[in-house]
Amino acid sequence: MRFLDVVSDTDSGRVFHFLRRGTTRQVIRKHLPGPWLSQSMIHGAPVLVAADAAEGLVPAPAEPDRLAGLNVAIATRNGEAAAIIADWLIHHYRHFDMQGAVIFERAPEDEAGNPWPEVAAALADAAAPMRLVVVHAGTPLGIADMPPESHPCCVAEAPGRDRMTPPPADPWRAPLQETAICEIARRRFLARARAVAHLDLHDLLQPSERGTPFDMAADNPGRVIELSGQHCYPWRVRRGATPSHRDHSCVQFDRPRFVRRWCAAPAGLPESARFAISRIAGAPRIPGSDFFRCMAVRHPGHRAGQIVPKSSLVESAPLVALVVQSLAADPLRPPARERIAPAAAGPGRTVILAPMRNEGPFILEWLAYHRAIGVDDFLIYTNDCTDGTDDLLRLLDRKGLVQHRDNPFREMGLRPHHGALQSAAGEPVIRDAGWIISMDADEFINVKVGDGRLADLYAATDGANMISCTWRLFGNSDIDEFRDESTIARFTACAEPFCPRPHQAWGFKTLFRNLGLFRKLGVHRPKGLNQQFLNEIRWVNGSGEPFPAREYRTAWRSTVGTFGYDLVSLNHYAVRNAESFLVKRDRGRANHADRDQGLHYWFRMNNNTTRDHSIQRHVPKMEQALSTLLSDPEIAAQHARCVAAHRRRIDELKADPRQSAFYRQLTGTRMKKLSRMHRHFGNDVFLAGPCAVPDAIITEDHPEDFIFSLGTSAAAE
Repeated sequence: MRFLDVVSDTDSGRVFHFLRRGTTRQVIRKHLPGPWLSQSMIHGAPVLVAADAAEGLVPAPAEPDRLAGLNVAIATRNGEAAAIIADWLIHHYRHFDMQGAVIFERAPEDEAGNPWPEVAAALADAAAPMRLVVVHAGTPLGIADMPPESHPCCVAEAPGRDRMTPPPADPWRAPLQETAICEIARRRFLARARAVAHLDLHDLLQPSERGTPFDMAADNPGRVIELSGQHCYPWRVRRGATPSHRDHSCVQFDRPRFVRRWCAAPAGLPESARFAISRIAGAPRIPGSDFFRCMAVRHPGHRAGQIVPKSSLVESAPLVALVVQSLAADPLRPPARERIAPAAAGPGRTVILAPMRNEGPFILEWLAYHRAIGVDDFLIYTNDCTDGTDDLLRLLDRKGLVQHRDNPFREMGLRPHHGALQSAAGEPVIRDAGWIISMDADEFINVKVGDGRLADLYAATDGANMISCTWRLFGNSDIDEFRDESTIARFTACAEPFCPRPHQAWGFKTLFRNLGLFRKLGVHRPKGLNQQFLNEIRWVNGSGEPFPAREYRTAWRSTVGTFGYDLVSLNHYAVRNAESFLVKRDRGRANHADRDQGLHYWFRMNNNTTRDHSIQRHVPKMEQALSTLLSDPEIAAQHARCVAAHRRRIDELKADPRQSAFYRQLTGTRMKKLSRMHRHFGNDVFLAGPCAVPDAIITEDHPEDFIFSLGTSAAAE
């Protein structure tokens, strides 16, 4: 049998048998038939209570007098140095009247070292008398197949955690599995303690106006005092120094991690209560104190950026005060950053930054439309064009209508879209802009408030400095052939407003004030938040509703809680018509150049479920602006050349048997029906592609709430 401990409790006259986690009831019935006075579980670890020890077992006698009447903590040591242990003990002695601790030594006895004389000396120097009980586990307490707890792969918030190659499993040092050790400590040493708190050696209690958790526990017998902890981090550890509690100054602003611990007076608890890691089962709880969990102490040997995204860190005033006042330390804090703001006063000019390749036939409508709704400047990057796109844009540049640049992505070792973004950062038109948005030639900003101009949108959002425009996916409206006609007038079939699947459906692009709140441009929103300006962000969705702070750092799409179309949407004509889609697939993608825009993409993005005509009111002013552009003979001639080149490429592709077969798939009855069924599919269907949908599902009629899901994960395209 796999016993952790067997304890003879002199106060109750009972013997507690603690088995390892995962021991099944079948095993117990076979090998330990009893009789048992009671059986319970602590996180999957059986606790069996009897009048006597099971046959062949010699119980350890309880020693309740060793810590009787004291405020005591339960903790585990997983390699922490003597200085860490001493700092932890001294802090809680001085500020919380902690008088003792039961510390489980997790390492094998021959590898654990002996930090305790050094700890005792530090306590003596600090005049902090503490009564310590060190228990050598003698058996691995960690999760059998996990690496050492200190490794970043054991940190939920570590950047790139899912891509890490973990070191070999080490159950002696892995994250704790045998959580029954808290109840073992209770039965062996703590029955007569005044109050007991479960904390880790990385945890620092915060002072509270309600008093210490030990006093609260003593004043509330029979109740558990909840302790709420927040992960905290150093901004940086001083060069050559070993991380300690003293180095911590920051917390995450967007995805803070919280942990639960507890404090209680053992004498007042019911006999059936059981000490576990984050709670005491079988006893009522009341709010208590807060604490900080010092993550660089828990995960030594790793820079802060390896265990948490540094862009999510902000200075915590309570934490800094705790470290400065209680530990007499001076932690390194986030540096002040100089804001780089535009030279223009007021709202300034609105700029669209766009990468393009082989978009020639569609440029003038896109340009005319956005000029008509109030966009002032266009910075457009092109690469590898074969349809005259770059010639048209050079002509428009010469006439002062856009600024055109060759995309330097290859020299930069980047994808085309990212090359454009990085190159654009130094351009005066971007540097001096008032508002900026990065978007593509198949996206149209659809302002629904006022007269439909950007000035109306800025006014309606009441001081917002970031406006995320959520995609509304427009399908091909069952139009297969390319014609030189208006995209926004021709295609009106689209996704429903509530369209959480596929996950690309609610992607957004963000209009943002150029205020230096972020450090760089991004595809969907600015990136690299300057944390010190966090409180200045006024980010709203397309309905003018605030975005939650948890979205500030990495969000690129809306969610059920953040989507909105009332004031503005971004009409996304990702497929246009089937013939033009052949050319789009042929040219590749600016942001994901290594991914084929095949049948999977068409399936996801061709959504003909409903109709939306809200952008149609802007068609007359777009046509007027387009007519002005085409009144220039040079522009009209180059546009005609682009249209002709696009038509030629379509004909060339359709002459290829493979492309012709692909075109027949796109335009077949099956794909047309699928374009109206998106509401019925789970995410795994969109990942697997249209071939995963049985014909019977397509041909049948379904109620509104019908959902077809594969039930298994499928590989993404």
